[in-house]
Amino acid sequence: MQPLTILSIIIVYFGILILISRMVSKKDSSNDTFFKANKNSKWYLVAFGMIGTALSGVTFISVPGEVGAPSGAQFKYFQFILGNAIGFIIIAKVLLPLYYRLNLTSIYSYIEGRLGYYSYKTSAMIFLISRTIGSAFRLYLVVLVLQRYVFDAFGVPFWATVLISLLLIFAYTYKGGLKTIIITDTLQTLFLVSSVFFTIYFICDSLHLSLPEAFETIKNSNYSKIFFFEDFIGNKFHFVKQIFGGIFVTIAMVGLDQDLMQKNLSCKNIGEAQKNMFTFTGIFVVINLFFLGVGALLYIYANNNGIAIPMKNGNPSTDLLFPEIAFNHLAIVPSVIFLLGLTAATFATTDSALTALTTSFCVDFLGMDKEKNLAKTNNVKTRHFVHISFSLLMFLVIIVFNVLNDDSVVSMIFRIAGYTYGPLLGLYSFGLFLKNYSVRDRLVPFACLVSPLITFVLQTYSKELFAGYVFDNELIIVNGLITFLLLLGISRKEANIDVSRA
Repeated sequence: MQPLTILSIIIVYFGILILISRMVSKKDSSNDTFFKANKNSKWYLVAFGMIGTALSGVTFISVPGEVGAPSGAQFKYFQFILGNAIGFIIIAKVLLPLYYRLNLTSIYSYIEGRLGYYSYKTSAMIFLISRTIGSAFRLYLVVLVLQRYVFDAFGVPFWATVLISLLLIFAYTYKGGLKTIIITDTLQTLFLVSSVFFTIYFICDSLHLSLPEAFETIKNSNYSKIFFFEDFIGNKFHFVKQIFGGIFVTIAMVGLDQDLMQKNLSCKNIGEAQKNMFTFTGIFVVINLFFLGVGALLYIYANNNGIAIPMKNGNPSTDLLFPEIAFNHLAIVPSVIFLLGLTAATFATTDSALTALTTSFCVDFLGMDKEKNLAKTNNVKTRHFVHISFSLLMFLVIIVFNVLNDDSVVSMIFRIAGYTYGPLLGLYSFGLFLKNYSVRDRLVPFACLVSPLITFVLQTYSKELFAGYVFDNELIIVNGLITFLLLLGISRKEANIDVSRA
């Protein structure tokens, strides 16, 4: 597949997204449309579109790549996915009813009513930092692929590829915001899901396997182990660690994250929002299982054809195995399908993140949802400026990450999430479970800074401190618990707290 062909497909793809954006925002580009999609989104469009947002290019490339990684991960990620599914159900039954009852635009407004002004600003700032870093990492992975297989051929530097990608995303999101994204994410998820099934078909065809034969081949391979029950202390893949890590990572990174919750809150009522979450959960589990199947087939294909794992910075990079096979070893049609799936997966995540970041800053720090600010004539221009600023910030994060990263992106994202989202988990847990306690609000930012530092020390020296214990995704539970205990230490029990927001 030639670089010019890939570039042409990308141009056409973004042309369609920009056209959709123009059609949606032509009628209304107000802040209410941008922030809440006028509260009339169809639940089935939200559910389907959320698949693309939740999966991202990380799932598309890193998850299949990890199946045959030297770490011996195989299908261990599916344990984590089962934990995710439990977390989604908890969100639907506990957090969504709370958000709808309070009629929130930003979910962090709950913290202001429950714990105070400084707690509110701290939780919003944690989201801004966490989502900026996480989304930049996700976009970085795809830009890396585009750079390697497209833009290097034209002599375009890496920084320019990043900037072009972000400018394209900005072009179709800055007016319509969430209303545009509900529609474009539905289209992008269609490309993503289709590409998974077509990729499996084309790889099976290349291996001369029927689908039942492919299933048996995967089952009998060295890549299909799902459940790990050996050595709870020293094995980070252990079932219990992955399940509980999956539950709490999901609650923090989805239920306490403005990005995915903003889409849920655009539904007409709580019933439709919950219907959306349950449908999304089922599709999410099935699609991830297919991604793992793609990973096993890729390694079987590579072994049969003598294809080595591509190198990055002098080290083998499992993240690049899928694009290497798709672009250089399969026919033109599967290559095009892979490109569309990868592009859809990543940009569905990044466009949603930029919209959520803009919403959070405009509502949580500029107060655009306050009655006194609703009539200001420059609100839309200010929102555009904020949108541009977060695009540039994401650009800088990607450039820095390109210099520093030498690890699989999927593991890096969840490791960082353990530090950044942990305090959010502690804040919301305190607010929900200790309804008769109030905190010393001014001290909350310090508690949320100290907790990740203590967590880092515990992880760094876990083998020495805990008889060889190795942390994985459950690290977020430790961080959240430390934050909870620190908040308890700076709180007092009150007799007359208004618990209507709890």
